[in-house]
Amino acid sequence: MKKSDIVECVAGEAGMTKQAAEDAVAAAFTAIAGALARGEDVAIAGFGKFSSKSRPARQGRNPRTGEPLAIGPSTTVSFRASKALKDTLN
Repeated sequence: MKKSDIVECVAGEAGMTKQAAEDAVAAAFTAIAGALARGEDVAIAGFGKFSSKSRPARQGRNPRTGEPLAIGPSTTVSFRASKALKDTLN
């Protein structure tokens, strides 16, 4: 499912225009991304919880040459599905 598919579903379920639904979906995604960028967790009841995690710097290696290289620290997003979502899938 792509973002455009989500927009169509929201427009149909909420009885709004596609443009209004696209604005709403974009605003929701922006709010989630902004909260994660600030280091906050985002919990959506019945769906799951998004959180950001820090990865420390580490030593890696170039698979082509075998030479060691430094991999810098980074931040990644993790998602944990709620029990309700898991029950829906199973």
